[in-house]
Amino acid sequence: MHVAVQFVKFGIVGVSNTLLTLVVYTILLKVFGVWYLAASAIGFAIGATNGFLLNRRWTFRDHVGDALTPVRWAVVQGTGLAINEGLLYLFVDQVKLDKLVAQICATAVVTVTTFFANRSWTFRTHHTHQEALLDVPASSGRR
Repeated sequence: MHVAVQFVKFGIVGVSNTLLTLVVYTILLKVFGVWYLAASAIGFAIGATNGFLLNRRWTFRDHVGDALTPVRWAVVQGTGLAINEGLLYLFVDQVKLDKLVAQICATAVVTVTTFFANRSWTFRTHHTHQEALLDVPASSGRR
C-alpha cells in the first residue's frame, strides 16, 4: 500500500485517537482536577489502545502480525508518550501555553513520529522468499 494512503488512514485513526485522548484529558483535568501530566498519560494510553486496534485492522492490514507486534507497538507508543509528556511540560511550564493548546501541539509532533515508526517497524510487511523471487526484474535472467 502506498505510504500516502497509509498516512491518510493513519490520520483518520489518529483523529479518533486524538478526540478520545482529548475528551479523557479534558474530563480528567477540568472535572476531576487530575494533574495535567497524569491526565495526559491516561488519555494517551486510552487513545493508543484504540489506535492499535484500528491501525492493525485497517491502516496496516497487509501486515502479518506476530507475537511481537503488540510489544513493538507498546515501545513506539511509550516513546511517543515520553515525547508527548516532555513537549507538554515544555509548552505549559516554559512557553506558558494553555494546557489544551499545549496538548494539541504535542499531539501533532507525536502523530508524525509514531506514524513513521509504526509503518517501518511495528507493522512492517515481510515478503516471503518466494515473493521476493517473483519481484526480481526480468532483465536479471531469472524466470
